[in-house]
Amino acid sequence: MKTFFFSLLLLTTLTSATFAQQTAKPTIYNPKADAQQDIRNAVAKAGREGKHVLLQIGGNWCSWCIRFHNLVHADTALNRLLNQNYELLLVNYSPENKNEATLAQLGYPQRFGFPVFLILDGKGNRLHTQNSAYLEEGKGHSPKLVAEFLQQWSPKALDPNSYRPKSGN
Repeated sequence: MKTFFFSLLLLTTLTSATFAQQTAKPTIYNPKADAQQDIRNAVAKAGREGKHVLLQIGGNWCSWCIRFHNLVHADTALNRLLNQNYELLLVNYSPENKNEATLAQLGYPQRFGFPVFLILDGKGNRLHTQNSAYLEEGKGHSPKLVAEFLQQWSPKALDPNSYRPKSGN
């Protein structure tokens, strides 16, 4: 009888541990991060490299945040667009740390829901706030719409020289 109860206890423990591992949420956001310092660092790096900063604001609790993160890292074309044009920074919003002062300085982007995206230039100026709902399609984000968003707010797209007539025309 003791063997039966021990076996049952062992089975329950192993099943619980396996279930916990399978249902553990990804942790792409760091609630303990200093968002303001991280933004300053990202802006400085973007400025040196001729890029913009893409802030992805959300939390580990947000399934759409995780979906977007997975999409732009798994899709080769999106990943290339992102890396060529942006310094990506994930800014946490969760019960542990809502980053209220940072979000106030950024114009309260949380009003659009999560994830929400902000584009900063290499000097830290806010260029755009993007409601992610406009990038969604079905149960995820549309690679086509995300690519258009990344292209339309890239440094080249905002460079006036990109629109000047070529010499000799």
